[in-house]
Amino acid sequence: MTTNTKGRLRELDFLRGIAILLVLLRHQQLFDFTTKMGWVGVDLFFVLSGFLVSGLLFKEYLRFGDIKPGKFLIRRGFKIYPIYYLTYLLYLAIVIMKHRFNITGFLSDMFFVQNYVWGWGFAYVPSWSLAVEEHFYFGFALLMFVVIKTKAFKFGALQPNAAVTRFECFIVAVMVLCLFMRIFSNTYDPENVIRHITMTHLRIDSLFAGVLVSYWYYFRKEATFRIVKKQASVLLVIALLLVSFSPFFEFTKSVFVRTFGFTFLFIAFAILLLYFLTESEINKKLDRIFSKTAVDFVAKIGFASYSIYVIHTFYNGLAVAIVTFLNYKPNSAILFVLTSAASIFTGILMTKYLETYFLKIRDKYYPSRVSHKI
Repeated sequence: MTTNTKGRLRELDFLRGIAILLVLLRHQQLFDFTTKMGWVGVDLFFVLSGFLVSGLLFKEYLRFGDIKPGKFLIRRGFKIYPIYYLTYLLYLAIVIMKHRFNITGFLSDMFFVQNYVWGWGFAYVPSWSLAVEEHFYFGFALLMFVVIKTKAFKFGALQPNAAVTRFECFIVAVMVLCLFMRIFSNTYDPENVIRHITMTHLRIDSLFAGVLVSYWYYFRKEATFRIVKKQASVLLVIALLLVSFSPFFEFTKSVFVRTFGFTFLFIAFAILLLYFLTESEINKKLDRIFSKTAVDFVAKIGFASYSIYVIHTFYNGLAVAIVTFLNYKPNSAILFVLTSAASIFTGILMTKYLETYFLKIRDKYYPSRVSHKI
């Protein structure tokens, strides 16, 4: 693993960069297969978020024997809300100019319930995924707090003659329950396609896959590293097979994707994440495959991925407005490069100046109990 001067793992920022590039490919057509598979970037984000966010709470527990969920949520708020609400003004202005303002849609976006009220986001369509993550932050922090207070589970402690802990069993049960709920929803309400994709109780298993990886990383590290290193080749082949369907299915039209497909993806990305965490030479391997310059660039994009995510559809919409006004249909590759470059450049600036400004305020008044960089 390579930790930079800001305490971040380069390889995880690289994965974030891959995730946001996939999202850009989804929302600005380059090729048919890139548009079809680009949506999996959100699922990769979910697994990474589950790992990173639960890791903050696990580290706090390991150091102090408890957690402070209120402080944790305030700190997450400083990370998420300023960028989101400031950028949202752009989308809101467009909605108002088009005379499409809807108070219900607006309020659902404001309070992160758009994935239940509206399906997608109202003014900012991809914000449904932010709602899923917000629900996870609150839900998992509460879960951890209750578990610690009631001593329902002993993290990392195996019961006599048991190969897994109760907490691991709980996480797997959540995953299985989500799969059954997806099957039920798609079977008995087949017309409600959007919500089958966006509702939190049907998608939170991807975040819990990241939690499971995080649990293994912090509480059962030695055994996890030994198993993954021994079976690395087999696991990577399994991951590749599980994600291989994505270029061939439009997920809004496929019941398979909206049920078992989501499960296949979080298993594949959990395996990939485990490999990145356990392979000591991962950065050297990435540099050898893609070149150090390319990996550094993608990692830099990954560092700014949240800002890029919230701004990119603005530039996509702006591009559509311009080419429509000019009555000109540009080459799709040129359009992708221009909108992606604008999104990446703006996102990096937003991260460097806006996000950093608010995080400094956060760290001044709500300092972390443990290191918050992973």
